[in-house]
Amino acid sequence: MLPAWLDLIAGPVVAATQAPAVGELKGEVLREWGSSEVWRLSYGLRSVIVKRGSDAQTSEGAAYRRFVVPLQLPAPRLIHSAETSDAVLLVLADVGRVNLEQEPSASGFLAAAELLAEVRSKPVDVASEFTSRQLVELVRRSPVGPELAERLFSLGVAALDQLHEATPARVVHGDYVPKNLVTDGTRWTIVDWPLAYVAPHLSDLYTLVRDAVAVGHQAEPIVARYIDAAGTDPSLVQRQLTAGGIAFILRALTWVVEEGVRTVPSSSEWIEPLLAELDDVTKDLR
Repeated sequence: MLPAWLDLIAGPVVAATQAPAVGELKGEVLREWGSSEVWRLSYGLRSVIVKRGSDAQTSEGAAYRRFVVPLQLPAPRLIHSAETSDAVLLVLADVGRVNLEQEPSASGFLAAAELLAEVRSKPVDVASEFTSRQLVELVRRSPVGPELAERLFSLGVAALDQLHEATPARVVHGDYVPKNLVTDGTRWTIVDWPLAYVAPHLSDLYTLVRDAVAVGHQAEPIVARYIDAAGTDPSLVQRQLTAGGIAFILRALTWVVEEGVRTVPSSSEWIEPLLAELDDVTKDLR
């Protein structure tokens, strides 16, 4: 069985796989959510990844145009893209069958820290898209209680303003988690870029460390590997991590209440744990 929307991108898929016809392709569903559908299509040893994204996922094509292609970021090669009235369709190079979620090794997390340093080394000619103004807006749109909101309005705004003065904004993947870090056994690649934006914080390192700790690894070696690979100041990285944690959680909370409850109903169960995590992260604000 193949995706119903394949006809819209059949030509590039057939050309990339060298299949004699669409009907000769083998299809494997990799993800099927309300706003995102991902397949591996193969013919013999040749395969591609095809994606259909709606709602927030429609921005992946724009992320490739804005960041991935011009900055030559470590992402799957974009073979073809197309748009419909309510979705974006992408044909991407297949970069591997194993991700860090499937095999959460210590060496994999360290490699991901180095990969992130590579992404953050690329200068961008784009203003920050997570300033204190965005922070205040997200707090007001999310289910944050008054006491925590006041802490974010006072300490969080000041910390984020200071961070913008201390370091330039760089590309943030926005969902830098093990399932989006794929390897072919030799090289690691970052997949799924629809949430990419520009900011000076390190929410990507925050989420990487967060998931590493959840599977039993230590945070310190991963942060140290990033600091070494990026050649940056450890105290600055700690400030970037705190701001990054706040940014990640607020964006996640806002997504859940504005979209997730509709497209992924079970995401409503994430709200209370995320609020508790946000309260904990803000204790590091100075």
